[in-house]
Amino acid sequence: MLINNAGFGLLGAVEESADKDVRRMYDTNVFGLLNVTRAALPVMRAHRSGHVINISSIGGYRAAAGFGVYSSTKFAVEGITEALHAELKPLGIQATVVEPGYFRTDFLDASSLVVAPDVIDDYDDTSGAVRRKAVQLNHNQPGDPAKLAAAIITLVDAPNPPLRLALGTDTLAAIAEKNAYVTQETEAWRALSASTDFAA
Repeated sequence: MLINNAGFGLLGAVEESADKDVRRMYDTNVFGLLNVTRAALPVMRAHRSGHVINISSIGGYRAAAGFGVYSSTKFAVEGITEALHAELKPLGIQATVVEPGYFRTDFLDASSLVVAPDVIDDYDDTSGAVRRKAVQLNHNQPGDPAKLAAAIITLVDAPNPPLRLALGTDTLAAIAEKNAYVTQETEAWRALSASTDFAA
């Protein structure tokens, strides 16, 4: 079994996010995960068993202002895991992406979260508001880390683990809201979307 949990966040509008911070975050959140996974898979394939668990985020399913670049790394984790699920299942190996919401950890501290130092006033109502909310939310998050740990153990012991495991009512709400939005927008633009095929 492999659990990829290394990662950190970047808080700031996309335009405010410095190239060096973005690249360092991708090196950890995406390339680090890929490197460790590729190193572990030959052993799992040889045994025709194993479970790759990649920790994503509420932001891996639904991006939000202020966490755009961080969310993009977690979107990558989601895509990698979805492909791994399809590639590894015939070999007897499971792959799951875990999507925690806000849990009462140190994630919003400087030890885990880089705050973009360059502030652009035009983003004050969007990313700026998220910066302020993060300060208020720090160590007041709704999720209980002990219950998250218990949920991970349940996942590990599951005979048929899911591709995705959302953890926290905030993640469940975010998924439902995004799914409803995508459905509504897809229906509104269906005629144009369908118009691009070759004529039968």
